Amino acid sequence: MGKINTPVFLFLSQVKRFWFFIVLLCFFHHSKAQFHELGAFLGAGNYIGDVGSTYFVFPENPALGLVYKWNRTTRYSLRANAMLMNFEKSDYSPVDQARFNRRYRFKNQIMEFSVGGEVNFTDFNLHGSEKLYVPYLFLGVGYIRYNLFYHDPNTLENIDYGKGNDLVFPAIVGIKANVSPFVVLGLEIGVRYSLTDNLDGSVPVTEDNIPTHLEFGNLHNNDWYVFTGLTISFTFGDLPCYCKE
Repeated sequence: MGKINTPVFLFLSQVKRFWFFIVLLCFFHHSKAQFHELGAFLGAGNYIGDVGSTYFVFPENPALGLVYKWNRTTRYSLRANAMLMNFEKSDYSPVDQARFNRRYRFKNQIMEFSVGGEVNFTDFNLHGSEKLYVPYLFLGVGYIRYNLFYHDPNTLENIDYGKGNDLVFPAIVGIKANVSPFVVLGLEIGVRYSLTDNLDGSVPVTEDNIPTHLEFGNLHNNDWYVFTGLTISFTFGDLPCYCKE
């Protein structure tokens, strides 16, 4: 029982390094009068792979994160994310009879750090007091860390054997509103395509990266996961002039 919070502490230690870099970035660019946002993501997520149901958007596992934005113009921002999700999945679903008969189940954790560009479909000018509702799109690249394990076909237990890390490509769509000059609220859905097929333990390998006989599922399709939730961010820094040069 004493190890339950260990992954959270590990995530926070990684976040501390990540946001130290962000703080340095903010300090470096402060003299250029850019406008920044720093906030949190609160929501839920789901994985799509070789175990359990394959609903694409099915937020069933709590997820949280930190979000930083550097607003370059009223339309374009640079964005960084740090996300954490503990998730579980099982074959006990009537949607797929073959999976139901297999009876696999697992728990895993995803720690994600990603950066990219966010584009507003209309101007999101934080100079004025007018309330704005603006749809946006984020595209980027990230790094994920997760647990490695395999399914024992005899006992159906999960056997851990290390940590894995891979690249991930997030695509986020959402809508945001400036509820005050200092607070921005958003609602978003973010799809992640990972460069691994092993979030569910379906392609376990040896220490020499040699495949084993314990693979299952579709070996030609990598795993996905989705975050759905709310963002709340607080603005700081000098408001930039968005005038055309």
